[in-house]
Order: sequence, then structure tokens, then C-alpha cells
Amino acid sequence: MPRAGREAGVRERGLPDPFERFVAYAGQRLSEDPHLWASTLYDELLELGYDRSYPTMTRQLRDRGLRPACEQCKPAKGRAVAVIEHPPGEETQWDWVELPDPPEAWGWGKTAHLLVGALSHSGRWRGVLCESEEQPFLIDGLDRVARALGGLTKEWRFDRMSTVVSPNTGKVSASFAAVAKHYGVAVRPCPPRRGNRKGVVEKANHVAAQRFWRTLPDDVTVEEAQARLDKWCSTRGDVRLRATADGRATVGTLAKAEPLAPMPGPFPAVLTLTRVVSAQALVSFRGNRYSVPPELHGATVSVSVRLGGAHLDIATEPGPGRGSPLPTVIARHTLAPAGAGATVRDHGHVTALEQAALAASTGARPHRGKERRPPSPAALAHAATLRAEPPDATSAAVIDLSRYAAAAHGRNTLTPPSPATWPESSKETNHQ
Repeated sequence: MPRAGREAGVRERGLPDPFERFVAYAGQRLSEDPHLWASTLYDELLELGYDRSYPTMTRQLRDRGLRPACEQCKPAKGRAVAVIEHPPGEETQWDWVELPDPPEAWGWGKTAHLLVGALSHSGRWRGVLCESEEQPFLIDGLDRVARALGGLTKEWRFDRMSTVVSPNTGKVSASFAAVAKHYGVAVRPCPPRRGNRKGVVEKANHVAAQRFWRTLPDDVTVEEAQARLDKWCSTRGDVRLRATADGRATVGTLAKAEPLAPMPGPFPAVLTLTRVVSAQALVSFRGNRYSVPPELHGATVSVSVRLGGAHLDIATEPGPGRGSPLPTVIARHTLAPAGAGATVRDHGHVTALEQAALAASTGARPHRGKERRPPSPAALAHAATLRAEPPDATSAAVIDLSRYAAAAHGRNTLTPPSPATWPESSKETNHQ
């Protein structure tokens, strides 16, 4: 007979279960988010001290039934797909990812934009957070991601985004043709309704949304979030194993072996952003702050940066109507490294700000709300004069309310009032 609490045929564990102390955390995370990836949960458990393998963790999740079933979601039916061969150094796939609910401190509204680029052969990918999907931001993101990937492939593949090709014809736009010529790449748009043609970057989009964006805290800046993404790509994404003809190799090893062309200088596009001047007469841009004249605090200005340039221009906003003043450059500063947290001030702006602050400040004690302040002798003298003066008889207005009552009598009835109720003035008028 088995002992109480024992099951026949099941051996009792001799050592304590190493996953036992992580059960509460894993169960709480999965109850809050049933769709949380197991690999994302594994990343979190490693930081908390879990020292077992990923398959061991997933087996513990299954055996303990920690992931609740989601009745609202149903798996999509599978479909046949073809495997496309991608030679080394041949193609880079690009795509935008719209990420909802960015931190409010970013000031980006309801959506952040992530430009993802992936090497089709090795699977290495990188991403850049952008405020907009307009063409200058796209060009800036292409340059930054391509440098992070290590160089240029022969072709760039896009879906039919309007900033690159015409959605109807698939022809490259004239403005982006100059960009492709600058970097020496051929633009290859995807065929219509063939989203799986760029499956490498689509999978990278899925990973970025689930393993990076889903767990991003609310108190990080844009630069800190970008650093988190870069670190994850280098420490987690590049160590994935891929099957090759010679065995298995990591994504990073395959990417280093790809013949990529060197990067030229950035394409000279101009980024223009709208900013509000702070109370300290500073304008924020990419983790740094730049000064403007103090009289512009609270005003809306535009910040312009030419890619590859060393300066930043701050200009006034143009007027709303025709004939309004044109935008005027009010400050030019040397660009500080992105995310450095530097405050770049012009000496003239500092002096003007100090003078404005001193002029606005006084040494007088501020008034207190519960202070007793009776009328002064001067006010009492004026009051005595007013009491001694007789009222002006010509300005007095005598109002007889009975005349208004007589005129309003009977207006809310269906039958007209009798002449006996008319006012005396009305009787005289009708008699005449």
C-alpha cells in the first residue's frame, strides 16, 4: 500500500525542484498575458536567477498547466508555402512595424514606428525607432539599420509602401530612386498580395513586437528603448542557431560571412520635427537639449537636421495664412551624440535668459491669503465723501412694475384679455 499523498508507480523526487520558486512569478505573468512568448518569459527568468535550459522551463509550464487557455483566439489555418533560396549578400528585407501605446513622455502620440531590416540569407535583423514613416525618417532609418547590419546587400526588398514605390504600378518613385543610386542598391518591390515574399523580416517584426515592445517599461526614454533593442539583437537574436549545409551555425556567424558592400556617407535628406520650447528656453532632440532665445519659451519651433551634417537648425513656425511671416532660423548648434543627455547653450542665450529671469523676479514678499488688510485712511476718506454727497436726482430711474404686469397679463392664454384689463395708455391709443 502506498503512503498517504503518494501515487503508485511515481518516484518521489530526492532533490528540491529548481523551478518551484519561479512558479508564482511564471503563473502570474501568464495569467496576466496568456499570449506571452515562452522565450520572453525565459529571458525574464534568467535575470531572476533561473539556471536551467529553455526546454526544461517549457516542460515545467506544460506539466504544471501554468498557461491558461484563451477561448477568444483561434489558430489560423495553415497554407502551403514555398522556400525561397537567398544567396549570401544578395538581399535585405525592409518593413515598418506600428507599435501601439508608446510611453507618454516620448510625445509621439498613440503609435511608435519601428523600421526593421533583415538579411535574407543569415536572418540577422536590426531595428530603429522613428517618430514618423515619412520619407526622410525612412532614409535615416535605412542608413542606421544598414550600418548596424554591417553593410549593403545587392538588393533592397520592400512591400508597396508609397514612400518607395507607387502602390499601383510598383515603379520606384523619383525621390527614392536618388536614394537607391546613392547607396548602389537595386529596389525590389514585393508582388501584390504576396506578404510572405519577405517572410524573414515579417518574422523579425513578430519577434520585435513580442519580445521587445510587449515588455518595455513606461519610464524609459527613446534612447534607452533603442539601446535595449540593440542589446537584445546582439545578445539574443544573433546567437540563434540555423541549419546549414555544413551543420549548424549561429546567425551572427552566418552574417559575418556574408559579402556586404561598405556603407557610403548618409544620403543628405533633411529631417524636420516640431518641438515646444521649455520654460528654460531649451528644445529637445534625440536625448539632448539645445538653447533658443528666452522670449520663445512655450512657443512651437521646427528642428531641422541634414543627415550626415554636424549642425542643427531651430526655426520659427510659418504663419497660418497667406502673407504670414516665413520661418526664420533663430539658432544653430553643433550636434551632440544621440542620447548623451547634453545641454548645448549659446552664450548669448544664457546671458539673455539670466537677464529675463532677474527682471521677472522681485524681492517683495508674496501676499498671504489669510492676511488682515482693512481699508486704508485714503479709502475711508473717499467713502466719507461719497456719503456726504446727495444722490443725483436726474440720474435716478423710477420703474413702475405694475405697467409691465398689466402688459404681460393674458399673453399665455388662448383668448385675448378683455379691454377692462388693458393699461390706461393702451385704452387711450385704441380710443383715438
